[in-house]
Order: sequence, then C-alpha cells, then structure tokens
Amino acid sequence: MEIRHFADCACKNVSFLTQQDVMIERLKKLQARFYATDTGRKPVREWLLAMPEDDRRLVGKDIQKVEFGWPVGMPYCRSLGYGLWEVRSDLTGGKIGRVIFCIIEGEMVLLQGFVKKTQKTPPQEIDLALRRKRELE
Repeated sequence: MEIRHFADCACKNVSFLTQQDVMIERLKKLQARFYATDTGRKPVREWLLAMPEDDRRLVGKDIQKVEFGWPVGMPYCRSLGYGLWEVRSDLTGGKIGRVIFCIIEGEMVLLQGFVKKTQKTPPQEIDLALRRKRELE
C-alpha cells in the first residue's frame, strides 16, 4: 500500500490514503425500518416528515449512529426495559426528541417518535410502543 503526500501545499507533512488505496467498509449492524400499521401508515415516518428539516436531519443522524454503532449507550441510546430502547436527539430550540424502537429479527423497528415535554418518558408513549411491538411478535 502506497502512502501519498501532498506535494505543493502548506500541509506537506500530512499523509493521506486515497479511496483507491484503501476501501473502508462500514456496515450497518442494524437496519432501521419503520413500524407500519395494518393500513400501511408509518407513524414515525409521518412524525419525522412533519418536523422542520433541521430537526429531521438531527434525528436521522442519531438513528444512523445506532444503526452503525450498535450496541450504543448514552448519550445516544438508552434502554427503557421491556425490549424497548430510545434514540435520544437534541433538537433545535432546546427541544428533545425521542424515537422508541425494538429489535426484531436483527432489525431496528422504529415504533414511536415524540418530542419530550418532561424529564421522564411519558408512560403513554412507552405503552403505545409496547402495543406496536407486540403486534410484530
């Protein structure tokens, strides 16, 4: 493998590898998918699409961190018990977003998304996610 150097720039002593020299393979450890109702609705997808673009991008990046880095702990992900996990996102304007998911057959199933208004995850959000999870089992 050849290491190449910048020849005519201020950073002459910094070496780098080009894409043709090394192929870095990053595989997802979990593939995320949206929970779908019997009628085909995807509530988490609808919730994301209703968000401002900047917030949607932040949640998407945090979901990706879990997909590529699983198992991931705090501050990106936390167990809620019952086989449920939450992706934790700091949104614009000081808001806090959460996506509750479970893992079924090696896939990260996005069950419920919401913006937190209190420090504790509201029980109704966990209950809804649990009902959706049971539908898939």
